[in-house]
Amino acid sequence: MSLKSSIKTVLTLGQGVVTGIPEAAADADPIELFRSWLETAVEAGIHEANAIALATATPEGAPSVRMVLLKGIDERGFVFYTNYESRKASELDANPKAALCVHWAVLERQIRVNGTVSRVSEAESAAYFETRGRGSRVGAWASLQSRPLPDREELEARVREVRERFEGSDVSLPPFWGGYRIEPTAIEFWQGKADRLHDRLVFTREATGGWSTQRLYP
Repeated sequence: MSLKSSIKTVLTLGQGVVTGIPEAAADADPIELFRSWLETAVEAGIHEANAIALATATPEGAPSVRMVLLKGIDERGFVFYTNYESRKASELDANPKAALCVHWAVLERQIRVNGTVSRVSEAESAAYFETRGRGSRVGAWASLQSRPLPDREELEARVREVRERFEGSDVSLPPFWGGYRIEPTAIEFWQGKADRLHDRLVFTREATGGWSTQRLYP
């Protein structure tokens, strides 16, 4: 983190702890508020500020959680990408509900999202896939994500095979790889404050499509 970023982080931390979440935030669009907080984290120099903990569950309710990177935010929701044959994907396809949490410890800020999940379009997945480095695209083809791997040599052999297959050509989108979008039903913003008297503001989606807000005890 650069000196400039460190100064920004300290200033943002101080403002958040002192002022908390202002009353005016209750009238904000929670998607835009999420985007604003994320931009602040990026400007503060936090490494991979878009890293989120993604929680899924089987139809029987057995949960699992892992870190992924948030790759898209708009009025429709929050997008991440994965292998469609991975554990998270099989759980999402069978039980299309998920939760995410992003935590920026140095800023004493956290956001939690609950919602329903669906796959993004193939065109959207392809557009994002093109932005990845060639090595990452090769890796997406080579990895049998979440399946048993006898040894590292097998993975490296698969990588070599994919590189040879696409030598001299573009690495296209695998048919088993793409994005999911979490359409939020609830978004909670948490701002740390002194004496653990933190601010919590939750937005809940209404049947009309708008949002209701409520503050919670810390």
